[in-house]
Amino acid sequence: MDKYLVNFKSSAESARSFGRRIWERQAIEVNGRFDPNYRHQMFDMLVRSYSEVGAFPHLYHVNGNGEPCQSHVNRLASEANTDHSVFFRKQGISAVDFDKKGIYLVSVTKSGCLTVHDFESLYCRIHELKCLEEDESKHVMHLSLNRQLDVVQWNPLNQDEVVCASVKSNEVLIFDVGYISSEPVEVLRTRQTATVHGSSILKGLSDIALMSNDSKILASDTHGGINVWDRRVKALPCLELASSSSGMLNSIQLNAENQIIFGAGKDGMVYVWDIRGGRASSTFQSHKEACHPPMMSLRLASLMDKIESLKAQSDIIPKEIHSINLNPSCPYQLAFHLDDGWSGVLDIYNLKVTHIHCPPPAWLNDSYVSAEPSYIRKPSWLSACSIYVVGSSSECGIHLLDFYPSASSSCHVDFKEDKQEMSGVKNQNRFVGLSEGVTACAIHPLYNAIIAGTKYSSLLMISQKRESYRGGDY
Repeated sequence: MDKYLVNFKSSAESARSFGRRIWERQAIEVNGRFDPNYRHQMFDMLVRSYSEVGAFPHLYHVNGNGEPCQSHVNRLASEANTDHSVFFRKQGISAVDFDKKGIYLVSVTKSGCLTVHDFESLYCRIHELKCLEEDESKHVMHLSLNRQLDVVQWNPLNQDEVVCASVKSNEVLIFDVGYISSEPVEVLRTRQTATVHGSSILKGLSDIALMSNDSKILASDTHGGINVWDRRVKALPCLELASSSSGMLNSIQLNAENQIIFGAGKDGMVYVWDIRGGRASSTFQSHKEACHPPMMSLRLASLMDKIESLKAQSDIIPKEIHSINLNPSCPYQLAFHLDDGWSGVLDIYNLKVTHIHCPPPAWLNDSYVSAEPSYIRKPSWLSACSIYVVGSSSECGIHLLDFYPSASSSCHVDFKEDKQEMSGVKNQNRFVGLSEGVTACAIHPLYNAIIAGTKYSSLLMISQKRESYRGGDY
């Protein structure tokens, strides 16, 4: 019997020698969860699958008599006129947004058109598009308001309502998409600001944020403040949040719990209002003070100046912040986009810049630089992963930026390329060339399809190509 017994020590040594690496896909099936590094690898495959699959020009009519809308007129005029810089100022999609379920898509143009599309109708018509045809059956609603519109959002409490505003007006317009009417169902207005000469100045509105658990609406204005309306009370703001800036706040964001408000704009500062406690604890309860100052203000250029690798290559100067966006899959990541095309991530827990993307200037890669006026570009996050979608400032296309919250991200300030080569994983940013220049992006909440609004007021769909059962593209 002794010859059939195995020494315990030798069996342990043999077990160690035959240790096998766990298969990643089997580990997912057994554990029921994705390893973060494996998920990051899959994101890279997703990014490489995107391409432009459809283009929908804004060639619509009004009044039922074949009269082209103002966005249509401005596009045709810019194409016919060689000196079209004037028409560029009056056209282009300024904002796009999906509803919660991704069923409807709303867009607004600088020419004053408010349009609601059925996303499924757009997606199903991709393979039918042969040329720039005028097709007015693919939109649910089209209103030509003859006034500039700069921002639009769905009301999270009532998905039949869209909220619009403009830097040229002090009014917040609320439309019910169930009624095809050019008249809003409700109008909210800012208070007039008196000057030393006794005249009054109206505050234009640059961005909107709506609370998902309350009837309050917030809008940043051209004077560096945020106006707060309670729709249950009256049409004038119930209070105002002030900043140290007298310039325009281009973008505002509410965190998921509706407890912290972020704002950023022309002066390159990021402002934070905390309504949970401290100095601003009674912000929404106290009406005695006219304005409430921010709890914190951060100069973005100073935070970027602390990145040694970036400082060694470029002079860091304050720049206008076009947009800020909280990452839906990582709540402490606040992405920012600057007027020169740079993008990055501010860690709001540690108050430092963790990611940065600096595309080459147009003159370096021989990109065409036109005399078009600058647009406030509005990027967006992919809903289920840390990929930031940004319209290029100098080319026709979008950047898909890897802002994964780890040093393995190619945009991380501590990224080591040699370590990436050793691991065999090559996560990189990607540029997707498009047919028109992009001004604003929206992401489908379920499918991660990208809708890009352009300078010519078109809608571009960027997604994976569909294939028939025979293997050919639709």
